[in-house]
Amino acid sequence: MSERIVSLNVMGDQRPEHTLPGRKPNWLRVKLPAGPGYQRLRSTIDEHKLHTVCESAKCPNMGECWARGTATIMILGDTCTRSCGFCHIKTGRPPVLDLDEPRRVAEAAALMKLKHIVMTSVNRDELPDGGAGIWAETITSIREASPGTSIEVLIPDFCGDWGALQKVLDAKPDILNHNLETVPSQYFRVRPQAKYTRSLELLQRAKAQGFVTKTGLMVGIGETDEELLQVFRDVRAIDVDIVTVGQYLQPTREHLPIARWVTPEQFAEYKRFCEKDLAIPVVESGPLVRSSYHADEQAELKHLQTKGS
Repeated sequence: MSERIVSLNVMGDQRPEHTLPGRKPNWLRVKLPAGPGYQRLRSTIDEHKLHTVCESAKCPNMGECWARGTATIMILGDTCTRSCGFCHIKTGRPPVLDLDEPRRVAEAAALMKLKHIVMTSVNRDELPDGGAGIWAETITSIREASPGTSIEVLIPDFCGDWGALQKVLDAKPDILNHNLETVPSQYFRVRPQAKYTRSLELLQRAKAQGFVTKTGLMVGIGETDEELLQVFRDVRAIDVDIVTVGQYLQPTREHLPIARWVTPEQFAEYKRFCEKDLAIPVVESGPLVRSSYHADEQAELKHLQTKGS
């Protein structure tokens, strides 16, 4: 049995915080993808030659989400120009820029009659606009092909090119998501080509234009709870609407090791702190939560209305 560690909980009491890394806890075990809903979505994605972050990043919720007919489309190819320590997406110099991709994504959204679509992308730092033009064209194409579909975008930081960001905002997605991923002290390991303050500024700029904003964090990758709570405060200070918090899972032995398993009870404590103490409107916090987890349900919340759409 794994050794238990008891530490002073920064919420104010003393309780078991996590188990030492080792065998995956029972609460992180998931079923393999299967079922008719999964097969239908699999066929549509293959037919339109699309990429999903669900597959590329080895998301543990793939079976559940695909069975419900939801997936996160990954545009701009499947090769990222960055080398984040946590991410399973392959890195290198992308071979091509697929200019037909926006049309295929829009066609797939219309074919699947989606109420809500989540899109993300690899980083394309070699492009002058970081791929923002393809982002904008994809959003516009979905609006034309499937006007009833709400659009959530999980965008990169475009290396702080705010003109590139504006291209995406001008296309008017319904939810603007950019993940902070971790606490500032871990950026050099987790996101070495990113900057914490730059990511905060991106979210703040989107909020200033009236967009519903969203961000996500991993835990168990080397942060302390004290650091994590400060990030929650930083997020609240710029009025982020939706926050997701989930357990980091090491994709391969070459990726950053897991520092701790955070219990479901501690995730519930993060949620309580964010919602009750900080009044962040929507918080998804749990071991298997990922950035697009229950995104379709979040998009339907009446108090999250954007001026951007």
